[in-house]
Amino acid sequence: MKIMKINPADNVAVALTDIAAGETAETGGASVTAKVPIPRGHKIALTDIAKGQDIVKYGFPIAAAKRDISAGEHVHTDNAGTKLSERAEYTYDHKTYPAPKVKPLTFQGFRREDGRAATRNDIWIIPTVGCVNSVAEKLVRENQCLVRGSITGLKTFPHPFGCSQLGGDLAATKTILADLVNHPNAGAVLVLALGCENLTMAMFQDALGSWNDDRVKFLTCQDSADEYTEGARLLKELASYAASFKREEIPASELIVGMKCGGSDGLSGITANPAVGAFSDRLIAMGGSTILTEVPEMFGAEKALFDRCENEEVFDKAVSMVNAFKDYFTSHGQVVYENPSPGNKAGGITTLEDKSLGCVQKGGTAQIVDVKEYGETVAKKGLTLLSGPGNDLVSATNLTAAGAHIILFTTGRGTPFSAPVPTVKISTNSALYEKKGGWIDFNAGGIAEGDETIPECGERLLNYVLAIASGAQTKAEANGFAEISILKDGVVL
Repeated sequence: MKIMKINPADNVAVALTDIAAGETAETGGASVTAKVPIPRGHKIALTDIAKGQDIVKYGFPIAAAKRDISAGEHVHTDNAGTKLSERAEYTYDHKTYPAPKVKPLTFQGFRREDGRAATRNDIWIIPTVGCVNSVAEKLVRENQCLVRGSITGLKTFPHPFGCSQLGGDLAATKTILADLVNHPNAGAVLVLALGCENLTMAMFQDALGSWNDDRVKFLTCQDSADEYTEGARLLKELASYAASFKREEIPASELIVGMKCGGSDGLSGITANPAVGAFSDRLIAMGGSTILTEVPEMFGAEKALFDRCENEEVFDKAVSMVNAFKDYFTSHGQVVYENPSPGNKAGGITTLEDKSLGCVQKGGTAQIVDVKEYGETVAKKGLTLLSGPGNDLVSATNLTAAGAHIILFTTGRGTPFSAPVPTVKISTNSALYEKKGGWIDFNAGGIAEGDETIPECGERLLNYVLAIASGAQTKAEANGFAEISILKDGVVL
């Protein structure tokens, strides 16, 4: 099969491989001859489309035709434009879908003293201010001997914030960093401060609430004659505590998995993203939890999500989340449809609606049980919507702070980065998987090639995630990658 018509209502199809001008392809009983070359992942018109008429993909309008388009033409940015506006009215039209039948599964994880599950037993150094990033990195380099036994890593996450911030920005930095300290994948944590920053140690400890003195220790560099010697001593004590945890069998129902896409292409919405959706439905069916974020990449597809909110209270919260993010755009003088990126367009995505309808495929068909603000943590089993931007590092950090043990990251163009938790890279096409073997963990390209169905790929992904949860390393972990980025909105002093 060379092209795919995703929904019977569609008037475009997606090229699954490069199609030459004059080449004829079939999909869903329809046949079309390409009038120009159609690159893989790009759209071809299945019928004549008049100027102003909806261009339909996934069964939804993704654009309006800027001019008359003939069957067989390439449908892209030159002849298709967004229909999005800054505001929209929504009504609650509740829909439910049958859950897949699954059997309970387990993974080999760590059980924390508070009862929470974890997939890693790391020691994390959390800088409260960017001024001590280099100190934290040196402590990590010089104390790798502590990574032994059941301890899975010694890591730090540099960032530029914690000082010269006001109001919401300072609160966001404090909240995200506190969430990281409290994350179950950190068996032990050293909080590293400078001593004169806006985010004072006392303020940060208030944000943490209660903590176990054996698990969390604090070092203020300006108060120490030798922060490296003192830091090494504290890390040794923390390693002794972390080493007491051993892997044990834990129900998969206790997993929390974040879902993210980046460097998307025209195949994202028909291979990797729906495969993640199938995974999500399976994990939720056995009692687990998943998180969907990237609010700007819900614009144009939000109705498909809103109708799956389990009740009107959740629906109202979801609508408020989307409208608040639109207000965030307009308050900065930006239009809500300033997306997709140049790389997305090169991969075949034409409008934000096109991108969003592919993006939300990661959420599967399960009911949405809750909506959380940026920096809040998951509180309910099932599918949660998390407010936050689409930026890869900010979004992945947000998912980690919300409690994700693992992040699934789908991509059509590839990226090497990783969040603090294991970040599984899933390719939308086999060419990327073969080209970037040092980046990509899992290939969903076989769906486009007819080698497996979406449910089969989702089942294979579920087994892969359980292996990662049990200690198998992602490519990014093997490369030693782990990064954070915190949302900034206001002034810097």
